[in-house]
Amino acid sequence: MNAFDAHGSGPIVDPQESGSQATSRAGQRSKNMPKAVQPSPVIARPVFPFSAIVGQEDMKKALLIAATDPTIGGVMVFGDRGTGKSTAVRSLACLLPPMRVITGCRFNCDPRSKASACASECTQRAGKTRPRSNTEPVPVVDLPLGATEDRIVGALDLERALSSGEKVFEPGLLAKAHRGFLYIDEVNLLEDHLVDLLLDVAASGENIVEREGLSVRHPSRFVLVGSGNPEEGELRPQLLDRFGLSVDVKTPTDIKQRIEVIKRREAFDRDPEAFAADWQKQNNKIARRIVNAQKRLHDIEVDDKILELISTLCMRIGSDGLRGELTLMRAARAAAALDAAKAVAESHIFDVAAMALGHRLRRDPLDQAGSDARIERALADVFGS
Repeated sequence: MNAFDAHGSGPIVDPQESGSQATSRAGQRSKNMPKAVQPSPVIARPVFPFSAIVGQEDMKKALLIAATDPTIGGVMVFGDRGTGKSTAVRSLACLLPPMRVITGCRFNCDPRSKASACASECTQRAGKTRPRSNTEPVPVVDLPLGATEDRIVGALDLERALSSGEKVFEPGLLAKAHRGFLYIDEVNLLEDHLVDLLLDVAASGENIVEREGLSVRHPSRFVLVGSGNPEEGELRPQLLDRFGLSVDVKTPTDIKQRIEVIKRREAFDRDPEAFAADWQKQNNKIARRIVNAQKRLHDIEVDDKILELISTLCMRIGSDGLRGELTLMRAARAAAALDAAKAVAESHIFDVAAMALGHRLRRDPLDQAGSDARIERALADVFGS
């Protein structure tokens, strides 16, 4: 069942129950209610179109790159309140092509990949019959700050345990987010023990639950998207490093942009269906661009000269480890795929260097320049002015 935030900015996967469960439960409640107090049907509002977002080009580019290549590691969006961070993330989900999943699997397993199948259900059925499959929309799961550890990783289904004595695993948010997006608003306010939990799963791509006599292991690979306001606290370096890309968004200072934001938001609130229809053509164009980029991604050439420039740039800024090189290479390759190029060019490195490396800079008390300025200096040193 899709829910919408208070402003109708986009879909959120209900963390408590699936659509069929919610529908049957709501129908049962309606049958038992007098007509006078029966709830009115919930009408799903259209999502604010991704193509209608004014400005914030770096944020939109980073999200499109992450959608093209999920192995990049996600996107961190820091910025002022009310700058469209949540709206952009949720509207992106409507542009993604549906994914094929094994019918009946609670972990969104891919029928074409036996290696990533969940051990608890799909692997056991693999040798018996060819699994049936169906298409589902790519999940975008909200992880609320108040979520408990059980709700995130999953736990024993108490209802079935008490009624029938069976020990059955109830999947959590990490299971629902597999092969999709896990979105954390105000991620810098997330409790430390939940941060540690996410770090383990993000590193391994697998969620392991050992509790209440249960031993469950299932795949959990997702694009981690976080947003936050730096005024409310810094993000732990360990978690920040797990985000492949990081962008800063600012409140627009151009008067024409600000007026356009107000006009579009007012038009959407007044008639969401008509507004969404007006932007459907532009949304379809972006959706086709993502699909085509995903198809050509692994055919994009990355020659040794480009790899040498990438490594030299990372050494110039003092990036720890090799995660910076891998992220920069993958982001540049995804940018080339989105541009329908045949090979990664220097221009693609310029386009993504700040978002791939800006949050990996070591702090220098003698250099008060911002991360973007330091990246620009490094680019000038490596590539020439």
